[in-house]
Amino acid sequence: MTQSEVKIDIEWHHAEQPQAQLILAHGAGAGRDSEFMQDMATRLSTQGITVGLFDFGYMQIAKAQDKRRPPERAPKLLAHYRDVLGAQLDTLPVFIGGKSMGGRMASMLVCEEGIEVRGVFALGYPFHPPGKPDKLRTEHFADIPCPFVVLQGERDTFGNHAEVNALAVEAEEQSWPELVWLKDGDHSLKPRKASGLTEAQNRQLAAEAIATKITETLNG
Repeated sequence: MTQSEVKIDIEWHHAEQPQAQLILAHGAGAGRDSEFMQDMATRLSTQGITVGLFDFGYMQIAKAQDKRRPPERAPKLLAHYRDVLGAQLDTLPVFIGGKSMGGRMASMLVCEEGIEVRGVFALGYPFHPPGKPDKLRTEHFADIPCPFVVLQGERDTFGNHAEVNALAVEAEEQSWPELVWLKDGDHSLKPRKASGLTEAQNRQLAAEAIATKITETLNG
């Protein structure tokens, strides 16, 4: 596969009686078929949310060539995501989001002119690269025009509980996302056994929090 052969292909996980659609982008290293993305799509669909998953162009090429590729730069990722939104379902309110890099791209996309969605969700937002807390990826937060919810593991190396709460204190309230903390979770929301929680429990809490926020937004 070459870049010219990249396509817009959404894999839909339909809810029985959906109240909204949520188009989710994958993280940097694993595509829409990863266990995390598939499981979250299933959990969300049982909460009344129809979920659309897709692969960015570089991931489509990586799969076709059976060879890992680094993510493309943000402008190309955003252009692909914009095209994906053009293939949304016609009948349901639209929310977008993603895991890690995908969530960051979703939050950047809604700042562009002409993008109309009801809210954004990030599963493990990469506030900064691991070990580099000074290299923040939050400069666009003040421009996000819709509800923005981050579902973050408490010990995420891309922004843990203490770090992100300190950043929130420094930021103006209107320019900071709503945070849902998953107990002892890592960047994929997975807790340690000693926490007494399971990965499945944290994922379910995340799915329920997303569904609740979507309901609140639609009824607000």
